[in-house]
Amino acid sequence: MKMLIVLLALSFTSFCSAQFISEDDALHFGVGAVISSTTYSLVYSKTKNKKKAFWYSLGMSTLAGLSKEIYDGFIIDGRFDTGEMIATSLGGLTASTTLHLFVGKKNNQKLENIALVN
Repeated sequence: MKMLIVLLALSFTSFCSAQFISEDDALHFGVGAVISSTTYSLVYSKTKNKKKAFWYSLGMSTLAGLSKEIYDGFIIDGRFDTGEMIATSLGGLTASTTLHLFVGKKNNQKLENIALVN
């Protein structure tokens, strides 16, 4: 039964058309991830607080995307692109979540529990 469901799901994917992600949106995603990971590293190294580092890094990437789109939309060409702002924020969310999950884990294994084999 599971195999039948998998085959049906794979057969229906040919009927769907994927959304096109522009190169500019990919760059926005990457820049959001870089800004977020840098902010997370700085905040966590100063405070050792994972929750504060997560929210500051997510906020900083969102603020960067919003300010860039405000600059583009109202000063340069008069077009505010929400897709680019969302791409920057999603890049920040991805980096913040990844760092939040993996930073600060400690290995509690003690040295006396390790067996040395000759």
